[in-house]
Amino acid sequence: MSTQTPTRAAAPSDAGLAAVAAVDLVKVYGSGDTAVRALDGVTVGFARAAFTAIMGPSGSGKSTLMHCLAGLDTATSGKALLGGTDLTVQSDKVLTKVRRERIGFVFQSFNLLPQLTAAQNITLPLDLAGRRAERGLFAHLADVLGITARLDHRPSELSGGQQQRVALARALVSRPEVVFADEPTGNLDSRSGAEVLLFLRNSVRELGQTVVMVTHDPAAAAYADRVVLLADGRVAGELAHPDRASVAEALQDLGTNR
Repeated sequence: MSTQTPTRAAAPSDAGLAAVAAVDLVKVYGSGDTAVRALDGVTVGFARAAFTAIMGPSGSGKSTLMHCLAGLDTATSGKALLGGTDLTVQSDKVLTKVRRERIGFVFQSFNLLPQLTAAQNITLPLDLAGRRAERGLFAHLADVLGITARLDHRPSELSGGQQQRVALARALVSRPEVVFADEPTGNLDSRSGAEVLLFLRNSVRELGQTVVMVTHDPAAAAYADRVVLLADGRVAGELAHPDRASVAEALQDLGTNR
């Protein structure tokens, strides 16, 4: 049994030092007696060039937090900061541009367009932004992810693991400020899942990428540099240098203490 004790997550003293941050973030779904307070004043920062996992019991607000920070959902109040940009006050047009040019996404369901080849799926966000892929980076990602020989194949011709590797390359090829990964191993077998997590960790160490991942799996969270714990829409603590045992113990404690 791990003896590591979760510490209360500190508020970022200067949000500008973080790649992405929430400041007093509140998200309420519904109104009146049926209102659900999914986020209840969350303040937390996510460091640049670091791999952070967000964890918590079902209904803790972890996916809602990620969606607000990524500009995929609107907050009720507070701030969602991407660098110096407060996403909560931007128009839909600006948010679309921010998501396309400054953020990378990796989802559980891959979200590849079936009519496009792997290569076309990888470069799609850049194509929409009117930018060209860096040839060296594109080739490097394809090589490291082991998909060079599959670039002319469509998603239906790829395994689940290969499709997720294509999604990873798509997320990183634009050199985004932050990559948000929402349960990226949820549809993968254990071997493919481990390969995806190792690549995310290596992208931080070798490319200086910032990665924020939502997961329910302690084994997946153990790949991260830090785990932020949520419960009932609030930050409940954090773990530095997590391992599988310490994460599982912290989650068990959260469930017991609710």
